[in-house]
Amino acid sequence: MPKRENLLGIRGDGRCLFRSVVHGASLRAGKPSPSDSLQRELADELRSKVVDEFIRRRSDTEWFLEDDFETYVVQMRQPHIWGGEPELLMSSHVLRMPITVYMRDKDSGDLKIIAEYGQEYGKDNPIRVLYHGYGHYDTLPAATTGTQSKLCKQR
Repeated sequence: MPKRENLLGIRGDGRCLFRSVVHGASLRAGKPSPSDSLQRELADELRSKVVDEFIRRRSDTEWFLEDDFETYVVQMRQPHIWGGEPELLMSSHVLRMPITVYMRDKDSGDLKIIAEYGQEYGKDNPIRVLYHGYGHYDTLPAATTGTQSKLCKQR
């Protein structure tokens, strides 16, 4: 199981969800970690595509957004606006990859899966992100088969 020091720290600049996802996608593809500036560029590009995906899927997504749809898409295009579950779902569709979100158990410190998106694109080797519970996401390194099995058993 990844230890705290093995987290791939993501800058908390309002784009951490998108940075975590693009960083995880690079690792998933066997590519090196992107530099901070490339990660920012890729995160902003993903954000734009996620908002476009919301617009394409408006009839399916509008009901679960807290704000008025038009207000939401204008705000979400801003780089300092935080993303959450809806953006993770749309990221999985944009990238056509599964995304698994983990959270650390307060008592044991173990990682537990709290959400899975994009399962229709496969279940193996998902992009792995850690949600800290206070609005920040980090990238988790790719799991080995044994670690992934152990993590899944903890559900």
